[in-house]
Amino acid sequence: MNSRSISALLIYLGLLSYAAVTLFPLLWMVITAMKSGRELFRLPPSLVPDLLVAGTPFVNFVAVFEKSGFLGAVLNSMLVATLAAVGQLITCSMAGFVFANLRNRVFTGIYVLLLSTMFFPTEVTLIPEFLLFRQLGWLDTLLPLIVPSFFVGAFGTLMMTGFFKSIPFEIEEAAILDGASSFGIFKDIYLPFGAPALASLFLVAFIANWDEVLRPVIFNSSPEVKTLPQFLLDFVGQYESQWTVLLAGSFLATLPLIMIYIGCQKWVVAGFARSSLK
Repeated sequence: MNSRSISALLIYLGLLSYAAVTLFPLLWMVITAMKSGRELFRLPPSLVPDLLVAGTPFVNFVAVFEKSGFLGAVLNSMLVATLAAVGQLITCSMAGFVFANLRNRVFTGIYVLLLSTMFFPTEVTLIPEFLLFRQLGWLDTLLPLIVPSFFVGAFGTLMMTGFFKSIPFEIEEAAILDGASSFGIFKDIYLPFGAPALASLFLVAFIANWDEVLRPVIFNSSPEVKTLPQFLLDFVGQYESQWTVLLAGSFLATLPLIMIYIGCQKWVVAGFARSSLK
């Protein structure tokens, strides 16, 4: 075995180890979701749940479906995540186009100022946002979770700017010579070329808004507008918690993200690879 084969073997072993470490929490969540409440605290923990042996492994999953408000929470999360991701695509792609083409001190300063907002934690803006949304009458609605995403986001702008900078200027120059307007160049050249980056940004924004739990808890207390993560908190009580049911619900909440990622995997890899070139 030559050194090249040994290097390839070590790389594969490293990737397999990383995959095992990454997938273990998901596997343990599924195993725990099939356990009873008493079995959960048994030491040493068992890898084969008693409910699976008894032939009733989906009892906790059924409990999630039967709890009032589950379907509404799923629909609310789907609506919020989809619209918020679309909002990020619209504004961040436009901002990325501007910052990738207009390279002067003013726009560079604005770009740096925008990126600096990534260093501020969410908690810093929660109180001002709460006061603003209360004044607008948006509390206990889905608007506080959707509308802010239609303003330019720092990460999305950084990603789209990096991708658009990788597009050869000669293509844009040819369009300018043909009399294309700035919006025409953006629509007919940058957006088609930027499809992988747009898919990656959509996935990242969708996951971030699908998993969001702090903002829904702060801004919404009405059962009709609960999102799925907020709904799952109902299984955690002050004196008693249904941990196995909670993990069953968490796995159900993870399934759509896994399916979306598998479907968009090719685009996501290409988008992140191109965005990191410049």
